[in-house]
Amino acid sequence: DIGLMEKEMNPPSLFEYVLADHIKASYRMRPKFAHKGTFGHALVIAGSLGMMGAAQLATLACLRMGAGRVTAHVPKCGVQIMQIGVKEAMCSVDANHDHIIDHPKLSPFNAIAVGPGIGTDLDTANVVRRIIEDARVPLVMDADALNILAENRTWLSFLPFGTILTPHPKEFERLTGKSGSSLERLQMQIDFSKKYGVILVLKGAYTSISTPSGKVYFNSTGNPALATAGSGDVLTGIILGLLASGYDPEAAAIMGVYVHGCSGDLCVINKSEESIIASDIIDQLGYALLNSFAVT
Repeated sequence: DIGLMEKEMNPPSLFEYVLADHIKASYRMRPKFAHKGTFGHALVIAGSLGMMGAAQLATLACLRMGAGRVTAHVPKCGVQIMQIGVKEAMCSVDANHDHIIDHPKLSPFNAIAVGPGIGTDLDTANVVRRIIEDARVPLVMDADALNILAENRTWLSFLPFGTILTPHPKEFERLTGKSGSSLERLQMQIDFSKKYGVILVLKGAYTSISTPSGKVYFNSTGNPALATAGSGDVLTGIILGLLASGYDPEAAAIMGVYVHGCSGDLCVINKSEESIIASDIIDQLGYALLNSFAVT
């Protein structure tokens, strides 16, 4: 020991690479005397004519991730699809047949996700605006909800603090504009999270999760098999399930991305990357949880 200060030798960084120890430290064991109410009631606002698969994937992933109850608000065209395809979910039926024009009363829910497969119809955009105004619980926005935000950027200032946005690179570009390099895009992501007080999950290899404080977490799990239609809907459901169960938004985003990637890694043990579909990711979630949280 030559007298150097440990704190000065290892200054804090705004960047963290998320490994298994981080995830295991955040995990909370389920109490012995828990019941379904202990793990919250999640609301998924999703689907439109021809896009009900997105609603199914997000809802089922949310259930698999441990939410006590899940209600899916869907247009009339999707009720039978949901009731048959996701038997464990409850359905809230919209007044419109083809797309969503309204939302249920939000007070019964512990967390809300909006966006998968909803389209960008003007009536649906108004629903997104009203959810932003009315939500008093953690909120996840994905897919078409992000496209609607990109067309109505003044709404960004009204997002509840800690809202989780989960864009892929093209959706992020619509929200913020083009970047000249990956480094510039990362700085734009950090600035966006700080400016609007949101957690932004920028999907891709080493998915980056930026927070309102300016910190960024880079995910260590996942592979190209996750680059498939519906994979993002599954991630939305995973994060929603964690939020409904009581995890704070930052932890839910970090843990959700990690588990989603871990599930993708398990998928390719016995299948090729090319053959994986989004349903496979959900099928592996139970094993991914065992692997990520060391649940016994």
